[in-house]
Amino acid sequence: MTDVINQPFPPTYLAIDQATQSHGFTMPSDPLTCSLLRTLAASKPAGRLLELGTGTGLSTAWILDGMDADSTLVSVDYDGQVLAIAHTYLGDDQRLSLVEADGEAWVTGNAGARFDYIFADTWHGKYLLLNEVLAMLNPGGLYIVDDMLPQPNWPEGHAEKAIRFVEDLEKRPDLLLTKQHWATGIIVAVKR
Repeated sequence: MTDVINQPFPPTYLAIDQATQSHGFTMPSDPLTCSLLRTLAASKPAGRLLELGTGTGLSTAWILDGMDADSTLVSVDYDGQVLAIAHTYLGDDQRLSLVEADGEAWVTGNAGARFDYIFADTWHGKYLLLNEVLAMLNPGGLYIVDDMLPQPNWPEGHAEKAIRFVEDLEKRPDLLLTKQHWATGIIVAVKR
């Protein structure tokens, strides 16, 4: 196996990628990570999926590509400019709800919501409000995070924060983890 993706990209991916580069957005999800997100989304037929940190919609496109017609995806981002790119290319998909909101406000305002799949690609749900977001995950649900290997855009002190986060996840009896030293560093957990 190689790091080359030998499968088709979602139909909207290349256009979103071009718009992402034109906009100057520098934190897109890695295509290897996105491919895994698509496969994991397919494991949740008629599932309720959540993405925290839409960005421009690159990972969103892959998640949607794996979902069946009866699944739904709520994708949240605070930055209306990058979210506009996702709206342009993905906004017509009836399975998708794109939400412009502060992560903390959205999580606390939707505390009763339950999901079968959560991709936490921002601080909220990863480094902030972890307990609250994991409380939204149904038993058997997937919790996925990326960027656990050192990244060039990490601010000073972030490596220590990532180490503490992983240690916190490892201590949780309600999660079964797989830590992958692959792509940007991925953790996939299942809620018991």
